[in-house]
Amino acid sequence: MSTLSQIAWDDTVLPFQLDRSDIRGRVARLDGVLEEVLKQHDYPTVVEALVAEVALLTAMIGQTIKLRWKLSLQVRGDGPIRIIATDYYAPAAEGEPARIRAWASFDRDRLDEAGDGFPQIGKGYFAVLMDQGEGTTPYQGITPLAGGSLTACAQAYFAQSEQLPTRFQLAYGRATLPGQSEAWRAGGVMLQHMPPASPLRAPEEGGADSEGLLTAEDILDGEEGENWNRANILLDTVEEIELIGPRIHATDLLVRLFHEEQPRVFDPQRVEFGCTCSADKVRNSLSIYSAKDITHMTTEDGIVTADCQFCGAHYEFDPQTLGFEATKNPDGTPVEAKDE
Repeated sequence: MSTLSQIAWDDTVLPFQLDRSDIRGRVARLDGVLEEVLKQHDYPTVVEALVAEVALLTAMIGQTIKLRWKLSLQVRGDGPIRIIATDYYAPAAEGEPARIRAWASFDRDRLDEAGDGFPQIGKGYFAVLMDQGEGTTPYQGITPLAGGSLTACAQAYFAQSEQLPTRFQLAYGRATLPGQSEAWRAGGVMLQHMPPASPLRAPEEGGADSEGLLTAEDILDGEEGENWNRANILLDTVEEIELIGPRIHATDLLVRLFHEEQPRVFDPQRVEFGCTCSADKVRNSLSIYSAKDITHMTTEDGIVTADCQFCGAHYEFDPQTLGFEATKNPDGTPVEAKDE
């Protein structure tokens, strides 16, 4: 692969369809955008790996939805790794990039930095939240943390909440390319069966999964089930280097894996790091508080501070400009002066 071709493949999500199998999918690579997400924070490697996994899932899931505004994934547990949250913002216009951001909260004193990440989330849930913007009702779907990985949780979510058989094959980690410094790279393939023609076969005692969750076997049968199994067997042959290495383009990978399934590709979607925080949004979030509440938030230096958990931006405010009892406007003029 040439350098120019590699750049074109980095930080993209490529939609495709397997016409023979009635399966749609996505091939994704996050390189520079993932490095931007992670460099905003000082996470231990075990936490970085989980953030990389969820960011990659978010990029692929977000691109499958006719999204007007924002898709969020949230992982919450009672273990040392308490929260992992990501946001995917749909392109503002055709041809523009999607934006993604992510952060995590963890207890460093309890964290085993040499251990596996998923068990350290503990008991909790994996949530998908979709907000289509003003005038719409946000959607939320939740599945328990199960299956041994966040990828398995995402697959369970689609089976349980959407009744869509879904498979993710991901690879992520630190890598070094010739002449470059070490950086995080991630790549993956998503397969999703189109809505089945036959109704869902509801199991009498939960799903086929050992934890009672629905699986593809509970949703598909007959020819649809055979097509799904065949595509998954082909995906099992993918190697990590094919997902995150710089030498194989997404279209070449699809041909290698699924040439007999008649793959058809669509326009790729670029992805960038992006945060929507601003001073105005912080002010709006504090507008519900009284002057007494604002006083409790005020530092010894006489200011109210706020830090964005996603990008680390730091904001400082005059407490008299905050809350529904503010006496000053943001520009320092008395509130009454602008109301007259």
